[in-house]
Amino acid sequence: MEHVSAVATTDAQGIVTGWSEDARRLTGYPAEAVVGRAARELLADDPPDRSVAALTGTVVLRHRDGSPLTLALRAFPVIGADAHPDGFVITAEQPGGPGPELTLAGQAFQQASMSMSVFDPEQRYVRLNDVACRVMGVSEEALLGRSFPDTVEDAEHSRGFLSNLRQVAETGMPVRYESFTGAPSLNREHAWSIEMWPVRDASGEVTGTALAAFDSTEQYWARQRLALLNEAAAAIGTTLDVVRTAEELVELLVPRYADFVSVDLLEWVLGADEPLTALDGDVVLRRVAHGSGTEGTPEAAVNLGETDVYPAYSPAARALRKGRAVLSQAGEPDFMRWVGERNARAPAGRPHRRGVHSLLAVPLRARGTTLGVVVAIRIANPDDYGADDAVLGEELASRAAVCIDNARRFARERTTALALQHSLLPRGLPGQAAVEVAHRYLPSGSLAGMGGDWFDVIPLSGSRVALVVGDVVGHGIPSSATMGRLCTAVRTLADVDLPPDELLTHLDDLVTHLASDDSDEDAAELGATCLYAVYDPVSRRLTLAAAGHPPPAVVLPDGTAQLVPLSAGPPLGVGGLPFEATEVELPEGAVVALYTDGLIEDRDRDIDHAIDELCRALTARTGTLDALCDTVLKAVLPEEPSDDVALLLARTRALGADQVATWDVDPDPAHVAATRQAATEQLTAWGLDEVSFVTELVVSELVTNAIRYGEPPIQLRLIRDRTLICEVSDASSTSPHLRRAHAFDEGGRGLLLVAQLTQRWGSRQTGSGKTIWAEQSLTPF
Repeated sequence: MEHVSAVATTDAQGIVTGWSEDARRLTGYPAEAVVGRAARELLADDPPDRSVAALTGTVVLRHRDGSPLTLALRAFPVIGADAHPDGFVITAEQPGGPGPELTLAGQAFQQASMSMSVFDPEQRYVRLNDVACRVMGVSEEALLGRSFPDTVEDAEHSRGFLSNLRQVAETGMPVRYESFTGAPSLNREHAWSIEMWPVRDASGEVTGTALAAFDSTEQYWARQRLALLNEAAAAIGTTLDVVRTAEELVELLVPRYADFVSVDLLEWVLGADEPLTALDGDVVLRRVAHGSGTEGTPEAAVNLGETDVYPAYSPAARALRKGRAVLSQAGEPDFMRWVGERNARAPAGRPHRRGVHSLLAVPLRARGTTLGVVVAIRIANPDDYGADDAVLGEELASRAAVCIDNARRFARERTTALALQHSLLPRGLPGQAAVEVAHRYLPSGSLAGMGGDWFDVIPLSGSRVALVVGDVVGHGIPSSATMGRLCTAVRTLADVDLPPDELLTHLDDLVTHLASDDSDEDAAELGATCLYAVYDPVSRRLTLAAAGHPPPAVVLPDGTAQLVPLSAGPPLGVGGLPFEATEVELPEGAVVALYTDGLIEDRDRDIDHAIDELCRALTARTGTLDALCDTVLKAVLPEEPSDDVALLLARTRALGADQVATWDVDPDPAHVAATRQAATEQLTAWGLDEVSFVTELVVSELVTNAIRYGEPPIQLRLIRDRTLICEVSDASSTSPHLRRAHAFDEGGRGLLLVAQLTQRWGSRQTGSGKTIWAEQSLTPF
């Protein structure tokens, strides 16, 4: 193509409508002297053909100064809506060309590897290079002089393109943007990086717009793949649930990467079995997720949750064996065989794989273990899967596999921790007369895993009972194991009959020692909270102490509920501060509620409001304590609890004066017989003559020891409960111990005799000394 030195436009009758500045310099005529005149009037000779089409080729014009001017002219029609010319664009070039520099520039324009075009101010084509013509699928002559919107079918693309052309022509500022569209000569959509800039004449006036379009399809798809990978990092693995993680992978891939995606896992992944190593031959997989972006039901052959046998020749089985992505295209024997087998299993009239032309099967592998396979299918998308798609699929599958494996490991650890914790929690609470109890334990459903909440009810001597709730810091198996050690320690210390504050002090030392045994953790990390309360049905007093634990709530028989004022000490394992015991007197029928912080504390919850809800829920009228537990949990528990919850309710009972007998004993051995006689008479009054013989021996032995080895005052107490309890108290803090007497020893056999005749015996320290006690079963011999 020759270099264009001047451009003019005419209407369909050849009347000049536009005259460029280059035309003025070339011919000497200003625009006002030419516009409105017939173009043929500028010719030196009147041509026989008066049409504008005749103005093509080498012609002689009259210069304004009267001299002849030889020019090479070309006329390009401007096609209107009725498919007829509305006018012409006439280009003029002096024979001999503009010189070697411009000729070289013209060659560069024509031979450029990108699509290049030039438009006049009315957005009509003035010039195109060969690449632009190939992209448009037409010749240059078919486009020259035509407006851009008339040459494209995509109206939306035309509006955006035309807007940018006008913006450059009006503002004189270049524009750069990316467009994603198709082209008539291309079978698929392409991405284009487009740059537009103004074309100016010597005076700086904008006379047109130049355009260069670079095919950036590969770069575009590379960015799309990278964006998909980045999105996968945030979208996959938001929960520690195997099925949900598989669903997130499907949602990410459909429809951008595939028209249909399925995720199938090996059976052991969803259970507690060990990893399967042999993947030869047919493979049994369980469908956990699938999704389709096209009409129809391509997933009909396998329903969610069902297992399916994948033949050894199938793409899925081959991918599992090879450990890498397997590409399958329509026409391949194994592919067609597998699709035919699937179609045969689909419901009548609903083929399973209609229109499938490309398939990609990618194994799910994490930490060297194969978990399952992802199958991606293209139906509506015309592009077959290629090597780049396989690489992307493997990367996405690798990330998803790690998340699935994490979820599997979490589920397995949670199941183990739950089993361990349930084995450590009391399955059936022991029988005792002090309180009526009901309890609930709800494990956490949060991502952090199962916590270390626990509770216990421990019968003590003297018909008393210990109520315990605790919460170990952390989650999972370590917390459950620590919970088990603390639960055992509390039972051991309770058996020694330590007061609540002293018991927590010993428990605090134990947590500190446990932390020192593990060099990787400090005491705070192995810390726990605990509330220990002892209720005495004889005195109706509740003595309790807390180590960083929420105070209990008490509901009185009149229906009022409030928290017990309690000085909460530091959590176990922190140390440095003492624990203080609090004592309250409760009427018979009062309900004591012990709970862990998971019931009232939550990230977005006001704790004072939660405590008010707890107190209101405890006053609800229910038939049983079990029903009250359910009412409390329904009213107070957060909608999605983030921590374990333990709730222990105890309704107090009282032992009346007719069930307790007390005598002050003179510290004189001569009064032992009288004391024994008084105890026998009391048993007769209670109708317990059948145990009077053993009771006489126990009373005689314990009272005699108190007189001989203890200090006054001495007191005898009999308690008739589910068992008969005999207690002897004195002011000495020295506790007796059981020993085996030698053949010639005069003493040392009394306690051995008591231990043989009673159900159990023991001693406990009191504020004024000690108490030796023994229990007898009231079941007749």
